[in-house]
Amino acid sequence: MVGADTAWIIVATALVLFMTLPGLALFYGGLVRARNVLSVFMHCFAIACLMSILWLVAGYSIAFGPATSGIWGGLDLAFLNGIDADSVRADTTLPEVLFFAFQMTFAIITPALIVGAYVERIGFGFVLTFSGLWMLLVYAPVVHWIWGGGMLADNGIFGATGVKDFAGGIVVHETAGLAALVVAFVLGPRRNRTTPPHNPGFVMIGAAMLWVGWFGFNGGSQLAADGGAAMAMTVTHISAAAASLSWALWERIKYGRASLVGLVTGTVAGLASITPASGYVGPIEALIIGAIAGILCQEAVNLIRNVARIDDTLDVFAVHGVGGIFGTLMIAVFNMAGFANGASWTAQLGSLALVGIFTVVTTFVLVKLVALVTPLRVDQETETNGLDLSQFGERAYDMTS
Repeated sequence: MVGADTAWIIVATALVLFMTLPGLALFYGGLVRARNVLSVFMHCFAIACLMSILWLVAGYSIAFGPATSGIWGGLDLAFLNGIDADSVRADTTLPEVLFFAFQMTFAIITPALIVGAYVERIGFGFVLTFSGLWMLLVYAPVVHWIWGGGMLADNGIFGATGVKDFAGGIVVHETAGLAALVVAFVLGPRRNRTTPPHNPGFVMIGAAMLWVGWFGFNGGSQLAADGGAAMAMTVTHISAAAASLSWALWERIKYGRASLVGLVTGTVAGLASITPASGYVGPIEALIIGAIAGILCQEAVNLIRNVARIDDTLDVFAVHGVGGIFGTLMIAVFNMAGFANGASWTAQLGSLALVGIFTVVTTFVLVKLVALVTPLRVDQETETNGLDLSQFGERAYDMTS
């Protein structure tokens, strides 16, 4: 099965990159105004490039290096030092360079998710500087804590059985969701918050690409071509389908009609919610997770927008943050119900709290420090005219033809 494992993770790596480029870019791009769509594409593409280089330079080593402190992996593997095509990643059958590449695609999409919180008003220099530092100082250490054998993993601070996070409910979705909330809070709201998505078709196409790519995200996290990967893919699909329908039904009940944007946002909510649990639950549990997630995340959108009045523009925290946290807790719920996944409430809740506090505090400090070096927000004229032409000298559409 060694060759099959390698072949599957090669495919999964391509699928996870496909989630960001072009999936997330189209999903987010369709949700903003026409004058800002290229800025969203630019942010997603540039982040993908920068994170790839930084993951090689130091991110991978911080996350998966051999340091035994439990806090970070050190810099022994910086620039893939000592790793060649014949090196095999410990506890897997995979070439370590492939494991590096697979995990690199996670390091790309996690800061890219945060883009949704600050679209239409952010400085491009800030985006790149903040995203790079955030990946190295928040994302990579959290990866080490949970997936790299660090302090929240098995035999860490929670004892022999550490936190269960199969594909990133905490590592990806909680960290990105909370970071998005912090950035949106510090940045402040857009001057016009009522403009509807300019291209719901882009949103649907992007969500469809995310759905397909998520099979690599969750199925690939098994790190093997076996029944566990197949089950992870199956439960991923069931949760996404259930959340799509429950979101649409809840919209119909509340507003008298369901929307395309709502339907596919429900898809993403279901995908985010099943992510941490996808290696530990079966189809029935996935159906329950997805059905609840579609309603829970929709209500979280209302809470953040209308109660807290925070302009997390594309609902990153409500969909990804809340979904990831919910799915992480559901692992413990189903463990109590007799599903044998070994999760404990202490490890699940404790890890969510520790990572949450660390993410909020570090993100806030980074936002403030980076804003001293490069402008956080564009000026009023740029925001009014749109970021595409003002910052990048291009338009997505020829308005004269």
